[in-house]
Amino acid sequence: RPGEAGPAPPDTPYARPSADDLAAARGREIEDWLRPDLDVLFCGINPGLYSAAVGLPFANPGTRFWKAMHEAGFTDRVLGPWERDAFLDAGLGMTNVVRRATARADELTPEEIVAGGRRLVETAETYRPRWVAVLGLGAYRTAFADRRAATGPLERRVGPARAWLLPNPSGLNAHHTVATLGAAYAELRVAAGLPDRRRA
Repeated sequence: RPGEAGPAPPDTPYARPSADDLAAARGREIEDWLRPDLDVLFCGINPGLYSAAVGLPFANPGTRFWKAMHEAGFTDRVLGPWERDAFLDAGLGMTNVVRRATARADELTPEEIVAGGRRLVETAETYRPRWVAVLGLGAYRTAFADRRAATGPLERRVGPARAWLLPNPSGLNAHHTVATLGAAYAELRVAAGLPDRRRA
């Protein structure tokens, strides 16, 4: 029901990465989840080491992304990071500003974030999503040289797509809970004209 966390995804189909696995994942890239004409392309900052170790987006158990997506009504249940087809079938895609994995986003250089912004524009021009949602205020401001950007709808477009800035769902972002993230994400869902899939 709306307002509840929803059913948890099934047990992960991969082993928890070891410390050695995480160390070896530094600098690794993971695949984007893309199809033409998506409703919303979500764009993280860059993969964390846990995600890079297992090759899947937002895989760290501490992330609130998947719960926030359900809380916002984008998904009919809490998906797991391995459920690529279900995510794409909902009209949703996934990419990152910077492709290389790091332990923390503050390890990225401004130059590679700016280059990632250009890549995001190229991705939007190629796949033509209706909306691009960037998950992180600082990364967006650096990538697009817009120090005044605030969460919510943005005046500028990313390629042909309308743009929206969302709070980052990382467990390190102490300013937000699953409920407040879900409320912020739901504003985008409503603006995009998408149904509340929790009510399906």
